[in-house]
Parts: sequence; C-alpha cells; structure tokens
Amino acid sequence: MAEMSPLRRRMIEDMTIRNLSPATQQSYIHAVSKFSRHFGHSPDRLGLEDVRAYQVHLISKGVSWASLNQVVCALRFFYGVTLGCDSIPERIAYAREPRKLPAVLSADEVVRFLEAVSSLKARIALTTAYAAGLRVSEVTGLKAADIDSERMVIRVECGKGGKERYVMLSGQLLGILRSYWRLAQPGRFLFPGRDKQRPIEPTVLHAACRSARVAAGIDKRVSVHVLRHSFATHLLESGVDIRIIQVLLGHENLSTTARYTRVSSQVIARTESPLDRLSLQVTPPE
Repeated sequence: MAEMSPLRRRMIEDMTIRNLSPATQQSYIHAVSKFSRHFGHSPDRLGLEDVRAYQVHLISKGVSWASLNQVVCALRFFYGVTLGCDSIPERIAYAREPRKLPAVLSADEVVRFLEAVSSLKARIALTTAYAAGLRVSEVTGLKAADIDSERMVIRVECGKGGKERYVMLSGQLLGILRSYWRLAQPGRFLFPGRDKQRPIEPTVLHAACRSARVAAGIDKRVSVHVLRHSFATHLLESGVDIRIIQVLLGHENLSTTARYTRVSSQVIARTESPLDRLSLQVTPPE
C-alpha cells in the first residue's frame, strides 16, 4: 500500500478537526484525487484556471449538477482550508440546481408501494422512513433506544451534518414496530444487517424500493428520499405549519423564517404522522 502523502494527511486532519463526517471526508478526498489525476500533477500545483477547465471537462461528460457541486465543495475546502488560499474558494462557481419538482407519491401509492416490499425488515424500515420523513442514513442508523414511546418521539441521532433532532412517533408506527420487534428480535440496531452488530446497508433499501415499485405497478421513480418528499407534502396538504415540517425534516435555511424556528419536542409529539391516516398492513397478523 502506497504511503499517504503529507498533503492528503493534512487535508484529512483539517476535515477531522472540523468534524466532517467520514462519508464527507471520503467524498472530498476522492474528488481532489480525481482532479489531481486529470492533470497529472499534485493539486497544490494547480490553480483557478485548472479548476475551471476541470469543471468544463466534467460538464462535457454529462456529470450531474449534484456531483459537480460535490467537487466544488471539495475543492473549495482544499484551497481555502488546507492550502489557506482565501481568495480562491469564492471564485469556484457552484452549478445551478435545476428547478425540478420532487417526485411525490399519493396516499394510495404509498400504501401499494409499502405493501409490495417483499422483505419484512425492509418493509418496516421504509414504513418508518415515510412515517417520520427520514433520510436513508437516518433510518438505517436507528437503534431501539431511539424509540421513545413515553414521549412519542423518535430520536434521530446522526442527521445530516451530525445534527440531532426529534421527530414524531406515529401511534400506528409504534404498533407496527412492536409487532416487528416480537417477530424479528433485531437487537441493538432496529434494522440490522447480516451482522446484527451493524445496521442494514442503504443499498438494501434502495434495491427494495426498485423491486417494490415494479411489483406495485407505480410509474414514478421511488426511493427512500421520495418517501421523505411524500411525507413533507402530505403534512403540508393536511395543514401542518411549514415551520414544523422544516424542523421535522432537519432542514435549515430553506427560507429566512426557518432560521428562527424552534419547535419543542412536545409540539413534535403532538403532530400526527401521515401514516396514521392510511389503512396499511405491513406485519403478518398474530
């Protein structure tokens, strides 16, 4: 195995000091490495014009705006923090996000989709994702201790950016989780992988989504994030205050009002999950 360069080590240390998640660190290192390999030079010998040329190259290859912006974030960090070049990061342009409406399932489609998931574990995990508006990393990382049935909230320990929050615990979801617990006895992680000491891999849920979409005869693209979009849309349509939805989703800066939003866990616990309005059977009858 090749020895790590001092430059890479310094960048990793810079990211660790700033408490960037392991996934973000890996993404940034990968992006800077590809940038370096493209020109055949160490990245500290490349400048702003090289960055611009690389962006043009990526666009010509049809790279998505999200992937482009991931590269931009990595290079901004590398030049601004690791190299200490304060003038460069602000001149590295982000790709403009296309204004596309997110895919959203109707209530009927949610029922058809969840009931079409063949694996019990995946079905309950995806039901939980919809019921609480969770990201895939948040639902896979859930532990039994995160389910607070006394306060009727779910603790999301590692949200995006390492931020902790609470979301409502649907009464129907609590009953589903209790039935699942009796049947599966999952242990520490609510949705364990093959090794019960580790959580289920997100790829398992992604694959379950693809299969269930076909089985349910749904034409729309369906993913865990689409369930999250549907959660938010269904709450909004039922009259829930947008400020509460922003907090439930763990969003900041969606609008200027979101910065001043502080909703207590008692308010969150009183918010009805859209799952409670569905007639859904996801666990075998006892």
